[in-house]
Amino acid sequence: MRFSTAGSVRRRRAATAAVVAAALLGGTSGCGTASDTAAEADLTPAQSVSRAARTTLELTSLRYRVTGTLPGHGKVRAEASMGVRPSVMRMNITGLGKTEDKPLQIRFAGGAMYTEGDTAALGDTLGKRWLKAEPAVWGRGAAYNQTYRVVPRQLEGSPLVQSTILSGAEDIREAGSGTVDGTPTTHYRGEVTGKGLRAYQSAAKGKKAHKLRTDCFDQFMALGLKVGSALTMDLWVDEDGRAKQFRMRGRTNALDGKGRWVDTGPLDMTVTFLDVNPSVTVEPPAAGDTVDLAELVDGAAPRG
Repeated sequence: MRFSTAGSVRRRRAATAAVVAAALLGGTSGCGTASDTAAEADLTPAQSVSRAARTTLELTSLRYRVTGTLPGHGKVRAEASMGVRPSVMRMNITGLGKTEDKPLQIRFAGGAMYTEGDTAALGDTLGKRWLKAEPAVWGRGAAYNQTYRVVPRQLEGSPLVQSTILSGAEDIREAGSGTVDGTPTTHYRGEVTGKGLRAYQSAAKGKKAHKLRTDCFDQFMALGLKVGSALTMDLWVDEDGRAKQFRMRGRTNALDGKGRWVDTGPLDMTVTFLDVNPSVTVEPPAAGDTVDLAELVDGAAPRG
């Protein structure tokens, strides 16, 4: 079976995009209406960032690149393609664990995760190239994602939603202009806190707005930032008013085995949008070349 974002799914998504985007912005933010185009030059930085959130959430699929430093992993590079409906993703990551110089291939399709890589990273796969684990969830908040500790938590979130996090900053500033991969952009910057995003969430008008801002908050929390600290976020917006690139920086921590918060190092992650609305098809690997995680666990269990 093949999972694809092409065809009727894209048309249905496009038809509802304006409703979803308006919900994120609360419907009365002064952004996302037809009159914004005429008054574009007069938008404040906060309004421009909100407009970018609206436009970016209209995307049905994305090809993107991730570079930077992730807590517990160090330097990491990934290239991925994702689709919104159905939720599919394929990613190649380098920089993980003992096989840091070799790419780890990951696919999400049909509610399952498939991973191909060196057995030093995956363990004994019974001679099969691919490991299957299900149920698997990618692209949501910390409480919902399930990638079996294969995907770094900062890469578990949808980059489309992550790009909107700056909308919840209390003070958004324009930081100049420049080009990203040859594309002219305007650069915005702000500090985002959990408290600020909670206020942003509480100010939402309507159930849809509240849900979408909750998703934004959940993906912020999934970054694993140090409790009470701020996320420094940069966003580059292209001439279509859409996110082209964003960078997130902060300190992270986690609970150790004794229930104490310990520092886990810096987060410095840059996500670049390489192609918007491409056709994305993710196929599960051949069944004969795939071993189920449950089968491995059952085989390793002691027999009575």
